[in-house]
Amino acid sequence: LVSFLIGVSSQGEFLVEISGTTVTITCPLDYEEIQWELSGKTQDTKERKFIIKDHDSTPANLSCSVGNKKHQLYLNAKVCATCEELDALTVAGIVTADLLITLGVLILVYYFCKGRKGRASSAGDSRPRGQKMQRPPPVPNPDYEPIRKGQREVYAGLAPRAI
Repeated sequence: LVSFLIGVSSQGEFLVEISGTTVTITCPLDYEEIQWELSGKTQDTKERKFIIKDHDSTPANLSCSVGNKKHQLYLNAKVCATCEELDALTVAGIVTADLLITLGVLILVYYFCKGRKGRASSAGDSRPRGQKMQRPPPVPNPDYEPIRKGQREVYAGLAPRAI
């Protein structure tokens, strides 16, 4: 039963292969003497595979038929004459190498910048680099009197008042 279902489901689908500017279409009908039509024009080939060489990426209606059984396909394949085909292993290798290089650069930047955290830059500093000058303490404001031991009565009137 399972092989029957797989066989039935695979019979209704076209197989399209693209390599450069060549497009190969395999008809889902498993017969000999298959009639192919490309955009309304009957083609000479009677095989199960139909090959379009030098396809120019224009959309086309394609059909294969045997007697009263007919399957149709709208072909909208983008092809490229100068493109290179890459297998999955090559793409995975390129992505992995890119990630490793990026991680290496990240680690290098981290270790080179780690020691520069506390240093100030010399470009924005206009003060002379000599002895560190200390600022004198601020001049006391005569409006305020410092609190001394035993003289709390001066500030006794600052307690919160109930309203």
